Amino acid sequence: MDKKILVLIPCYNEEENIVNTVERLKEQCPEVDFLVINDCSTDNSAALLQSRGYPFLDLPVNLGIGGGVQCGYLYAKRYGYDVTVQMDGDGQHDPAYLHEVVRPVLDGQCDMCIGSRFITREGFQTSFMRRVGIRFLSGLIHLLSGKRVLDVTSGFRATNASMTAYFAQHYASDYPEPEAILAASLAGFRVGEEPVVMRERQGGVSSISSFRSVYYMVKVSLALIIDRFSIHKIRGGKA
Repeated sequence: MDKKILVLIPCYNEEENIVNTVERLKEQCPEVDFLVINDCSTDNSAALLQSRGYPFLDLPVNLGIGGGVQCGYLYAKRYGYDVTVQMDGDGQHDPAYLHEVVRPVLDGQCDMCIGSRFITREGFQTSFMRRVGIRFLSGLIHLLSGKRVLDVTSGFRATNASMTAYFAQHYASDYPEPEAILAASLAGFRVGEEPVVMRERQGGVSSISSFRSVYYMVKVSLALIIDRFSIHKIRGGKA
């Protein structure tokens, strides 16, 4: 493959998962570059990354998933990558599907392709309550933008150079996946999905508990609505 591909792996307290995640990526996709973004972890993540000689950004303060990933997009833009891929550091995203997510971007079918667990419904489907929340957010994004995306919270996604440059400048700071879809769609970028099979988190604890799942859904819903009307106002009232 003659295209430059960079895989961004956000990492916050993933000492139980990060080595296996990186090693699986290196085994399955040895031709791609990768960059781990250590978001001021308080465990041994940074020490593991350093001891293994993995390329990583060691952020001096915790920026959250959005700020950390945006740093990665800035890096990808600066060094001229053709495709930037985001994969979680907890082992849920299988690098065996990386090329399935990248291919539509390389073929020019879309500017951002999302790896979706809900197209073929194979593998780990997350909890019932989270599926309800994801379906609600999917409907809300469709209402606000006219774009239907099934797996709106998936962090397994690939972007072309134009989309990467946009995200390097415009990216939500807190749980950004749904907001990124809305922003990309409203900015005229093409968003697509490809089926992938995901696994359960391989270790550690998710930052979104059952209670926080409800809080997350309410917070993101409000953020999406605000985003929609903010863009509407910037465009001078044109839908």
